Amino acid sequence: MKDTKQQPSQKKEAKREFFRLLGVASTVGINLVISTFIGLAIGWLLDNKVFNTSPWFTIIFLILGIAAGFKYLFKIVSKIDNNNSEK
Repeated sequence: MKDTKQQPSQKKEAKREFFRLLGVASTVGINLVISTFIGLAIGWLLDNKVFNTSPWFTIIFLILGIAAGFKYLFKIVSKIDNNNSEK
């Protein structure tokens, strides 16, 4: 016979892991959007308020913001991959 105490524990652990990964995925999505908008805002402010070189700083900082978001994405994916390979 199977131990009935073991199965709920496995289900609980699977549910906990699912919600942990769901939290990580939502954090990555929010970080991608926020870093893109921060880069856009910094570039726009530099272009329109400081240097008046429109659209160059906007484009440069938008690209930097997108790159920062993807850097964070790859960092999180590699961390998850390392945790899964250790198991």
